[in-house]
Amino acid sequence: MKLTSTRKSLITAAFLAACLPSAATAGLFDDDEARKAILDLRSKLDAVNARLDNRLDTKADKSTALDLANENEKLRSEMAKLRGQLEVLANDLANAQRRQQDFYVDLDNRVRKLEPKRAVIDGREVVIEQSEERAYEAAMTTYKSGDFKNAATAFSGFLNSYPQSAYAGSAQYWMGNSYYAQRDCKGMIPVMQQLLKSFPDHPKSPEAMLNIATCQIELKEKPAAKKTLEGLIAQYPGTEAAQAAKSRLSGLK
Repeated sequence: MKLTSTRKSLITAAFLAACLPSAATAGLFDDDEARKAILDLRSKLDAVNARLDNRLDTKADKSTALDLANENEKLRSEMAKLRGQLEVLANDLANAQRRQQDFYVDLDNRVRKLEPKRAVIDGREVVIEQSEERAYEAAMTTYKSGDFKNAATAFSGFLNSYPQSAYAGSAQYWMGNSYYAQRDCKGMIPVMQQLLKSFPDHPKSPEAMLNIATCQIELKEKPAAKKTLEGLIAQYPGTEAAQAAKSRLSGLK
C-alpha cells in the first residue's frame, strides 16, 4: 500500500513537471531549434517516468525499501533539474519573442515615417513625402521664431530639394516674406515675382503682389508700383489685397 501511494505521488510530480512548462511556453514555438530543444527535454522527462515505473515495479518485488527510497530521491532530483531547464528555456524564448516583437514594432514605425502620406495643402489633396513635410515645417518654425535670415535660407534650400513639392508655392511666398521682414525689398521683389510667375493661382499671390507694390513705393518706384497695384486689382478682384490696392493707388495720384 505504501509503494502504491509513493508511486502515485511520483507519477503526479512527473506529470506536473511535464505540464507546467508546456503552459509557460504556449505560443513560443515559432523557432524550430527552440522547439527541438524543448521536445528533447520532454523526451528525457518521459524517460525518467519510464525508469520510475520500472524501478518501482522491480523494487516492489524485492521488497528493498531503503534502496527504493534512495532511487526515488534520485529520480525526483533529476525531474526537478529537467523542470528547471524547461522553465529557463521557456523564459528565454519568451524574452526572445518580446525582443523580436519590439524590433518589428520599431521597424514598422520607422517604415511608416518613410512612407508618403496624403495631405490637404492650399485646398488640394496631394501625396507628399514625409521628409519634405518635415523640411517645410522646419523652415516655418524658423520663420515663426523671428529668425528671418535663416528662414529665407531654409525656404530656399527646401525649394532646391523639392522643386515640385505641393509646398513649393507657400515656400516661395514665405521666403519672400522673410526678406520683407528684414526690410530687404530688393531681395523680396524677385522672389515674389517668381511666385506670381510659377503659381499665379496660389492663395497668397494677391498678397505677394501687394507686398511687391509696397516695396516699389518704398524704393521710390511709383510708376512700377502703380502698374503692380492696377494688375492686382484686375487679376484678383474681390480679394482683401485688391481692396487695399485701390486705397494705395488713390494715394499715388
